[in-house]
Amino acid sequence: MNFQNHKNLIKENGFTVIDNIFSDEEIQQIGTVIQNIDTSKETFRKSQDLFAIRQFLKEIPGVRNLIFNEKMKTVIREIFGNRYFAVKSIYFDKPETSNWYVVYHQDLTISVDQKKPLEGFGPWTTKQNQFAVQPPLEVLENIYTIRIHLDDTDENNGALKVVPGSHAKGIYRPETIDWTTETEAICPIESGGIMIMKPLILHGSNRTTNGKRRRVIHIEFSDRELPDGLNWAEKIVFGD
Repeated sequence: MNFQNHKNLIKENGFTVIDNIFSDEEIQQIGTVIQNIDTSKETFRKSQDLFAIRQFLKEIPGVRNLIFNEKMKTVIREIFGNRYFAVKSIYFDKPETSNWYVVYHQDLTISVDQKKPLEGFGPWTTKQNQFAVQPPLEVLENIYTIRIHLDDTDENNGALKVVPGSHAKGIYRPETIDWTTETEAICPIESGGIMIMKPLILHGSNRTTNGKRRRVIHIEFSDRELPDGLNWAEKIVFGD
């Protein structure tokens, strides 16, 4: 695997795709663990168009060893560095008939353990006793996101669409996108593959039109501790 090429793509475009990180058997095992969970907790969200689990790795520790297999740990170590740990995880299940779509946006908030007035941190939101805040730009610029695909995904069942290079432009309001200079890229990914992206890249997704399911595990990574007693809500160090 050409890790340097993937690092270059992330730096230039804000994303890259790597196939075959998980075998069919591993994907099936992950799916089985998720199928057998208690979905009544407040961190779970269920609607006709979307099923989501926040703090996924914390709520379902049984998936951790499956997700952080040797290939995944190698990718993290070689592309991010030795000091990175997981700081946020969400599981999304977009059903076959879903009308759920997501407009272009950047991921501008982090999940923390408390609300605390700190310079450069804000605005704040609180959902179900979970605190989220927009941190200083350098914190966001240091984060990597990995999206693990449990199903084949293309533009017909909600594959991400992105604006390549937009991650390097700071806070970029979607309503100011100049489509005469920017381009859109669709990111199809096969089951068992991953997409690595910077949270500041403008991204969105369309409704499902082909009657196929889309399940994605979204995990964010950082190598920084937060200042003045503020902590990540979901810090998970996954070993060597």
